[in-house]
Amino acid sequence: MSNPSTGPSSKAKVESSQPSETSFKRKRGVFQKDLQHMMYGFGDDPNPLPETVTLVEDIVVEYVTDLAHKAQDIGSKRGKLSVEDFLFLIRKDLPKLNRCTELLSMQEELKQARKAFEVDEEKLATLE
Repeated sequence: MSNPSTGPSSKAKVESSQPSETSFKRKRGVFQKDLQHMMYGFGDDPNPLPETVTLVEDIVVEYVTDLAHKAQDIGSKRGKLSVEDFLFLIRKDLPKLNRCTELLSMQEELKQARKAFEVDEEKLATLE
């Protein structure tokens, strides 16, 4: 008897989430290949079920959208959105915070390396 009672409640949850999905008209399946590779890297089957990938994609998009809205609310007090707003939101999740700071420092290193490479190319062009 638990099946009939769980059936309608699960349908209600799915139906209640669908209006929010249609309101922002996003392309579905944009991240599916990347998510399949990530899921496999974390121990899933090399070819996961399409329904599973779609569900994970919906969860990821919902999380990122929610995080962006919260960051926008924080940034609106100052008048602009910045990286620090996102770091503030994830401050209590140390693995995410550490990974973000690592990626930000790596991005800065790459930016400086590109700048140095461009300067070297300009010097070589003027010498010829």
